[in-house]
Amino acid sequence: MAMDFIPYGRQDITEDDIAAVVATLRSDYLTQGPQIPAFEAAIATYTGAAHAVAVNSATSALHIACMALDLGADDWLWTVPTTFVASANCARYCGAQVDFVDIDPVTYTMCPVALAAKLELAKQTGKLPKIIVPVHLCGQSADMSAIARLAAQYGVKIIEDASHAIGADYKSQPIGDCRYSDITVFSFHPVKIITTCEGGLATTQDPALARKMVLARSHGITREPAEMTHAPDGPWYYQQVSLGYNYRMTEIQAALGVSQMNRLAAFIARRRGLAARYHDLLSDLPLQLPTQNPESASSWHLYVVRVPAAKHAAVFDAMRSAQIGVNLHYIPVHLQPHYRDMGFTDGQFPQAEAYYAEAISIPLYVGLSDADQDRVVQTLAKVLDAA
Repeated sequence: MAMDFIPYGRQDITEDDIAAVVATLRSDYLTQGPQIPAFEAAIATYTGAAHAVAVNSATSALHIACMALDLGADDWLWTVPTTFVASANCARYCGAQVDFVDIDPVTYTMCPVALAAKLELAKQTGKLPKIIVPVHLCGQSADMSAIARLAAQYGVKIIEDASHAIGADYKSQPIGDCRYSDITVFSFHPVKIITTCEGGLATTQDPALARKMVLARSHGITREPAEMTHAPDGPWYYQQVSLGYNYRMTEIQAALGVSQMNRLAAFIARRRGLAARYHDLLSDLPLQLPTQNPESASSWHLYVVRVPAAKHAAVFDAMRSAQIGVNLHYIPVHLQPHYRDMGFTDGQFPQAEAYYAEAISIPLYVGLSDADQDRVVQTLAKVLDAA
């Protein structure tokens, strides 16, 4: 009998979520209505941020965050290699240059020691970055207090890429409060902690940055008389005061987000419970299990194990063959052809490359049953024994 496929992640949709979407479909507004500010308010309240700007993807949120911080053609943005390409591409959209900082070998987030050394060298060569983008991989915060100290010392802005980390804490405070950054970005893709189908959002404590991002998501158009070059011609009047994009989230997406936020605490509790259970069940296997920074409480978007590089491909393939939907997060960005064309090459960021050679994301999502988790563990044990 064929076994059911267990994905590495998936959305959790209830009848309440469906009802919220249907109610919006039956309302007067499918876009630019009340659900978007309601969703923004829910995220702002949860995180403690003064401002939240919802958009159609985290990629868009990263882009408008860079725009708000005036990233341009003569500037540099640094991020980590172990991330999705959008963390770096956002700089390219602004015409800026990209470089990378290697990851910590234990937490897989931006290494403050590597960052300190790279910043000092960049100061000497006149190539300091304008923006640093630490990535909260798997839902665990980077060492933001150390990174923020370095950023302040060298006059660098910070965008936290928290695409994995809605619901996570750092030093007992929610990710997204921006106490260590200028802007924080979240993702609501279906496999993330909560979903809006596709969607993203940026939080900030700075009203000027928030306003820039609001303009950037909506064509650079304003209806605010104070932002116009002259008094409005009439009540119909608007002006395009900057170059922006159509990055708006729809009312339907926002309605789903509002409904999902009602269950965020339950989602995080279940994910943390599943992660703790993996810790126990996998402790005797020849694996490197994820290590947590004691100052960080992960949202556990992903659970990544590391296997010896010589066995990596065989283990990955065998798990997939057994209908266990393992994945790999991520291929180092500097090894992508687009970035190799800029001069990046193998060996530049050894920790990120070693992680890539060994990492496997195993299934973790709210709807994962204990029985299916047991099957993942049992299959992994058999595969490791045979590899």
